[in-house]
Amino acid sequence: MNLAKWLYRGGRPNWLASVANRCSAAVHMLGIAPNYLVTLEVRGRRSGRTVSLPLVMAVVSGERYLVSMLGPDANWVRNAKAAGRHVTLRHGRREQVRLEEVPAEERAPVLKAYLKRAPGARPHIAVDKDAPLSEFARVAAQYPVFRVVPENTAV
Repeated sequence: MNLAKWLYRGGRPNWLASVANRCSAAVHMLGIAPNYLVTLEVRGRRSGRTVSLPLVMAVVSGERYLVSMLGPDANWVRNAKAAGRHVTLRHGRREQVRLEEVPAEERAPVLKAYLKRAPGARPHIAVDKDAPLSEFARVAAQYPVFRVVPENTAV
């Protein structure tokens, strides 16, 4: 079992991954990491406390996207859905955003862009980063993808 799989065995971060995530979230919040590394802040659906975690943002055709490498049962996905998909992104500044779930049939190009940018996600998504889009389309339904929409944007 490789390290990345071990850190997230059972679809949840173990103690070491939790510590690393807290450190990464702090660095991403400060804005000193590349701009595609962000910290997502969302209200916990059970605790009510703000939960912060680092995520890698994919950009496709000028649109920003967040991907759940751990699938639909990842805590941040469940918390975001419970919060009406209203979350905060931090990278040097706070940005209130709404997450719009992308239909499975439109996810393949985003998943490919995400894997090119997020090497830590590669062990969790069973497709090579250089595979054709058809391979990404085959697994797209297993990995939620959300378009990031600024809150002040009219619907």
